[in-house]
Order: sequence, then structure tokens, then C-alpha cells
Amino acid sequence: MAGPEAADTAAALAEPQARRVTYCGVCTLPPEYCEFGGTVKKCQDWLQKENPPMYERLWSADALQASTATLSVDARKRAEKDAHKKALKAEAQEAKALATIAASKVIIKRVERNKRKYVTAVSGLEAFGLENKKMSKEFGKKFATGSSVTKIPSGGEEIVVQGDVSDEIEEFLLEKYPVIPEDNIELVEDKKKKKEPPSVGQQA
Repeated sequence: MAGPEAADTAAALAEPQARRVTYCGVCTLPPEYCEFGGTVKKCQDWLQKENPPMYERLWSADALQASTATLSVDARKRAEKDAHKKALKAEAQEAKALATIAASKVIIKRVERNKRKYVTAVSGLEAFGLENKKMSKEFGKKFATGSSVTKIPSGGEEIVVQGDVSDEIEEFLLEKYPVIPEDNIELVEDKKKKKEPPSVGQQA
């Protein structure tokens, strides 16, 4: 009759073991599925750097040859054609993203609210992959002032920072976020319009 130790061992073996799944740092899919995304080349480069054994298993010359060995000539041609299409699509998407960035502007606007009181409004950061809520917190902490995200009439958002800190924000963005080219930052001044006195004909 089996003793208690044998029973404990059998129970331990019967328990499901947790499986550790690796996820790609580029497309976030498991590496086995990176080929179905639009960033295959970047995924391969990431995997080769972060997990060489898995890269060799999936993308080495021997692995690729083995995966296509059972395919017919026509199937291989189709596979090569599909891979070429995916690569071209990924390049087109990357080029489009770069073009969008090149055409985008970060507007830093100095707004006069009351006499000698100003706020600084910042918009356009989303085009460079920056989150307004996160940036609002950074501005508030950096300049020790109030900072909040508000909706604008056009439907987008802007960050409103208390005080006249337009130059400081430009310097901060250029120093900490090199993804934003200096030529893509525009400083604007929005002065409060003074009320004109009524004309002679309008006076009572």
C-alpha cells in the first residue's frame, strides 16, 4: 500500500502547472503570432535581442526551412507573397505615422485671463504619442502650479496650466521629449480683447 508521501507526490503531479507565456514587446502578441501583425521585422529584432533561444526556434534559417518543407511550390510562393505584402504594409504604416508627426504642431498658447493674470494652454501632444492627463500631471509637478485637461470647441483637448510658463514648457518638452522637433512647436499669444468705448452715435 502506498504511503502518504507517495499520495502527496501524486497529488502534486496532478495539479496543473502554471505556464509562463512570453509576449512580444513590439506588437504585444505571443512571438508565435507576430507574423500576423504589421511589424514582423521589428518583432524579430526585439525577440533576437530579448530571447535568443526563442528567436532561433521560430526564425532561424533551419526553423523557416522546416516550416516550409512540407509546403508545395505553389503554397511556398503564396507564403512568400503574403510575407512581402505584410512587409510593404508595415512600411507604409510607418511612413504614414512619420508623415503625420512631421505635419503636426504642438501649440503653446499664452492666454490673458484678467489684468496681469495668465494661463498657458498646450494642445497637439497626442500626435506625438503623449497622453494629455499624464502630461498635465507632469506640468503641474514641474512648475508647481495648477494644471488640468479641458475640452476645446473643435472637439479635442488641451492642457491648461496656471501662469505664464509658455517658454518654460517649450524648453521642458524639447529637453525631455526629443520625439517633438523644435520646428513643430508654435508659441502663440492670445491677448484679451479690450472693450472699445461706444461711438458717439451709440451714446444715449
